Amino acid sequence: MADTKTPETEPEKQPRSVRVVLLALMITMMLAMLDNMIVGTAMPTIVGDLGGLEHLSWVVTGYTLATAASTPIWGKIGDMYGRKGAFMASIVIFLIGSALSGMAQNMGELIGFRAIQGLGAGGLMVGVMAIIGDLIPPRERGKYQGMMAGVMALAMIGGPLVGGTITDNWGWRWSFYINLPLGVVSLIAISVVLHLPRKRSQARIDYLGAGLLTLGITSIVLVTTWGGSEYAWTSARIMELVAIGVASLIGFVFWQTRAAEPIVPLHIFRSRNFTLMSLIGFITGFVMFGATLFLPLYQQSVQGASATNSGLLLLPMLGAMLVTSMVAGRVTTNSGKYKIFPVVGSVLMVIGLYLLSTMDTGTSRLTSGVFMAVVGLGMGCLMQITMLVAQNSVEMKDMGVASSSTTLFRTLGSSFGVAIMGALFNNRVQDVMSERAGSLGSKITEQSAQLDAASLAKLPAAAREAYQHAVSAGTHTAFLLGAVVAIAALVAAVFVKEVPLKGAGPQKANDGTDGPAVAPPPMAEAV
Repeated sequence: MADTKTPETEPEKQPRSVRVVLLALMITMMLAMLDNMIVGTAMPTIVGDLGGLEHLSWVVTGYTLATAASTPIWGKIGDMYGRKGAFMASIVIFLIGSALSGMAQNMGELIGFRAIQGLGAGGLMVGVMAIIGDLIPPRERGKYQGMMAGVMALAMIGGPLVGGTITDNWGWRWSFYINLPLGVVSLIAISVVLHLPRKRSQARIDYLGAGLLTLGITSIVLVTTWGGSEYAWTSARIMELVAIGVASLIGFVFWQTRAAEPIVPLHIFRSRNFTLMSLIGFITGFVMFGATLFLPLYQQSVQGASATNSGLLLLPMLGAMLVTSMVAGRVTTNSGKYKIFPVVGSVLMVIGLYLLSTMDTGTSRLTSGVFMAVVGLGMGCLMQITMLVAQNSVEMKDMGVASSSTTLFRTLGSSFGVAIMGALFNNRVQDVMSERAGSLGSKITEQSAQLDAASLAKLPAAAREAYQHAVSAGTHTAFLLGAVVAIAALVAAVFVKEVPLKGAGPQKANDGTDGPAVAPPPMAEAV
């Protein structure tokens, strides 16, 4: 039965009507966020059991490729055929991939099953954000997306701890099996309590566009994954991938102007705010995943933290991100104003990254914790506001592709961030090791610039000290680059136009460049 409550009474009733749905969505988001972190912790045990060390990176790369390539397609399927069915299908595929991964008997099977899991994962985050967009008008959406940011922060903190506990006590296969009960609970809740308008588009899926986009994204991710590690950046293989990626994406853009039902309708980029939020999301992904990669390495190598403690030492950054996300959501809901958050968030991110770049071998954990908190405050202002403003800049019929495009840009940003910051870090570490430890230093880092705790403990005192200085120099270079890149987010934030949030009162007419000025649609029925 359709909801007939008036707009004036709706905000008061809404929290009760969608509570169960939001719980199911948070469980699903937890699945998407936890998976890679849990599996990463279990990797040494997996290799010890299955062998295939030379293919280890593909366990993560296969999952990442499938997730990135399928993300925009899931968004479009939801727009065309209904959000609920697409979301439940993505959960089912993710669970099938999880079950098969847990049963893998060799590394080849595990890589293939992880790709299946990744295909489903591409629809999880998109589905969560798009369903929130369907259920809740933007004026109210901020506080709920702040809760989702909290789930993300919790997953980043708890992932390595949960992964280690599961692997040590139950075995690595339960790193995948643990998804099954959580996923089933989410499926049942979504099936029973979520009721969205049914859709049936007469148009066919744009298979050519999907193929070109998949090829382009795959090439980009492979370039960022292999460049500087598997192959030199100037090698023929990397150049071939760059050429294929560029040609595919140019062909994709050309075809989208002619397709009857394009995968990514280009008209959504006519909105200045949507384009700016896509850029800010890319930069946020670039910075966030780079920070979460290099901070634990610095803490373990220079500050002497254990692997478990280095995860806990990220609490200042993740805790600050959680608090700021929730505050930003509440303020946006109460005031309808949001431009201040991208601006302030970008400023804090630039300052925090610069402060992190000043760390050296003498920096205390308290000092580095304060620096991390500044970065966390900045990211908390940006994480969910980018999705909120992007969704507010498009019509309801494009909610899925807006959510998937924003998610895709953040994913690609993380790939570029890890690759470029990683390349600079590795080169700097190797240079400093050569300067301080001569041929011994070069030999120590010739395979990898990142040493685990066991390898570090075996080094002579002089070599260990040289490595600590090298890691400090490497993190300085990586975070300084992050600060420079974050300036682009600040520039973009300054040009954001504060268009009234739908559901925030009467909409003013606009020139059509910043999203539709239309009254919010009737609320979808949640229960």
